[in-house]
Amino acid sequence: MTDVVIRRVTAADVAGIVQMIADDQLGATRESVDDLTPYLKAFELIDTDPNQVLVVAERDDEVIGTLQLTIIPGLSRRGSSRGLIEAVRVAAPARGSGLGTTLIQWAIDESRTRGCTLVQLTSDKTRSDAHRFYDRLGFTNSHEGFKLKLS
Repeated sequence: MTDVVIRRVTAADVAGIVQMIADDQLGATRESVDDLTPYLKAFELIDTDPNQVLVVAERDDEVIGTLQLTIIPGLSRRGSSRGLIEAVRVAAPARGSGLGTTLIQWAIDESRTRGCTLVQLTSDKTRSDAHRFYDRLGFTNSHEGFKLKLS
């Protein structure tokens, strides 16, 4: 994937990212590209937080993937930090091209560069293809995740 550039997101990228997030079975039910106001507000918060890294993968000036990496300082594991990978998306035309692997490897390398001793992620239980993908990359399904909706 030498023709892919991974770079920090700008406000101009937000609409394309929202489109990717909305373009799957789960995102289609909870996202809307009609009003970008809440997404732009969230982008500003992410962009000003030094422990947040929101990136896009770009090929020929077209955004084809994204992920968010959060660096979490902690007391456990002898005071180590961990990288949390979230919101991994690959645009439909680029799926199956190896871009997902490139993005995850970038996040692992960036986490290591920032002193993390662990990288973690969650994946919705219905995403069996994603689970196989993460297994192939060496991730271990070691925990059960819990969420509480607050609205």
